Amino acid sequence: METSYDAIVIGAGPAGSSAAILLARAGRSVALLEARPFPRRKVCGECIAASNLPLLRALGLGAALRRQAGPELRRVALWCGEDGITAALPAGAGGASPWGLALGREHLDLLLLEQARAAGATVLQPSRALAVHGDARGAGYGVDTADTGSVQRTLRAPVLIRAHGSWEPSPAEGTPRKREHRAADLLGFKASFHDATLDAGLLPVLAFAGGYGGMVRSSDGLTTLACCIRRDRLAACRRGGDTGRAPAGETIETLLRRDCRGVREALTNARRVGPWLAAGPIRPGVRVGSGGTSGFLIGNAAGEVHPIIGEGISMALQSAWLLCEELAGCADAFRCDARGELRRRDIQQRYASRWRSHFVRRMRLAACFAHAAMRPGIAAPLLPLLRRAPALLGIAARASGKTRSAVALPCAALPGFIQGSPP
Repeated sequence: METSYDAIVIGAGPAGSSAAILLARAGRSVALLEARPFPRRKVCGECIAASNLPLLRALGLGAALRRQAGPELRRVALWCGEDGITAALPAGAGGASPWGLALGREHLDLLLLEQARAAGATVLQPSRALAVHGDARGAGYGVDTADTGSVQRTLRAPVLIRAHGSWEPSPAEGTPRKREHRAADLLGFKASFHDATLDAGLLPVLAFAGGYGGMVRSSDGLTTLACCIRRDRLAACRRGGDTGRAPAGETIETLLRRDCRGVREALTNARRVGPWLAAGPIRPGVRVGSGGTSGFLIGNAAGEVHPIIGEGISMALQSAWLLCEELAGCADAFRCDARGELRRRDIQQRYASRWRSHFVRRMRLAACFAHAAMRPGIAAPLLPLLRRAPALLGIAARASGKTRSAVALPCAALPGFIQGSPP
């Protein structure tokens, strides 16, 4: 089996598969590693902002996305206790795809992975990256991998792209990330329901003491309920009340039905599909750097945003495009020598600067929204203002970056990426 490539991508979520598609279409040999078999459900709000739909069409997902996704997202709401405030969502810039959609990650990730395979990327799945070794002489990287049959091999490439997310252990040293539990840790939960009565096209944001969340009508006729809650708040709920020592997901559902009228009404006759999913802790913050010594970071590996604004998929897709724009314009970046290493460092600095200019502002806004939502003392005084001027919800959505992409199409810097690509 071939073990030398132009690029190795670790992680086949939206960021990793997008990067693999773009580089493979540009004529580069790409190995795409994914540790888990697809399709698989994943803790995620599943919202795809309108700004991403042109990118997904250019990647070849236009028809499948429209066929499988839920209804267009045209309204936003704030559900806080017994209050419910609704406003129109602003249309996306450009006009061709003005409204966002929701699609389960079991569908989106598989569609992107198959596009990467069709574009010519070598897909290794399930295959886990055990360790990454950099070459001080600029020859690139070696990645030790193992598949489910315990067959181990080392892949080599001048370009390494890390898209393994923030909940996966980094393979940099071959050891999992260790972190002590903290009371303020945010844990993520998600469940899907049949027969919920959430209005089509409505995207409610949930605010409750110690957490926040959202609901959306997604693929397969399901309604997704996703939320984050502080570890200490969840522990307190499990110790007291009528949930006793119930599983964490059951405790979350009881809490949301009790404390949020909108959730209670939407789930009155609903049936949950499968168990609650859990993940975390969520680690909001910027991790993209400018050193270039450990490969390029995209998706949640580069930086994680509070999911209250539903921009995780946006940042994953758009960060992959930003990086590949830089790589496409520099053939020297794929050289296995000191000159190639110098070019990769230059690209890392430019990419990190562009990443920060596009995403740091929306991350800060998301952090402000999240902390306000989790604290009733802050959220309560805002409700009368929002009732008088509900359009402020739409303004907040626009400010969070949901209507404008970091990537402009067509991209002159991406020869071959768009031209001739599937519709």
